[in-house]
Amino acid sequence: MMTGIKGRCPRCQTGHLFSGYLKLAPRCEICGLDYSFADPADGPAFFAMTIAAVPALAFGGWLQVTFDPPLWAHLLTTLPLTVLSCVALLRPLKGWLVCSQFFHKAEEGSIDFDWHSRRKRPEA
Repeated sequence: MMTGIKGRCPRCQTGHLFSGYLKLAPRCEICGLDYSFADPADGPAFFAMTIAAVPALAFGGWLQVTFDPPLWAHLLTTLPLTVLSCVALLRPLKGWLVCSQFFHKAEEGSIDFDWHSRRKRPEA
């Protein structure tokens, strides 16, 4: 888990996982692990939005109840808080998900049940 959060290679824990802020490197510069297996899709964005939403909502609610500010005050405080929280969480979450895929040998899902014959398909 910490290897992914730090943005390190899941195999050697030394090489870099990213070539940009969110762009995965093609392979590890130390051990040569090809990162083409990794496809975190929208997972990091989902987790970042979910994690950032509760504190941002709590802050926005507290601000509204305590000071009763106009809408533009929320746009200058709550909106940047939410966006910056999400952006800060994206890279560690993406690294964590990529390393989890490597560790658990995740593959693309497949259906192994034939609905017409109502039997499990034989292994290929």
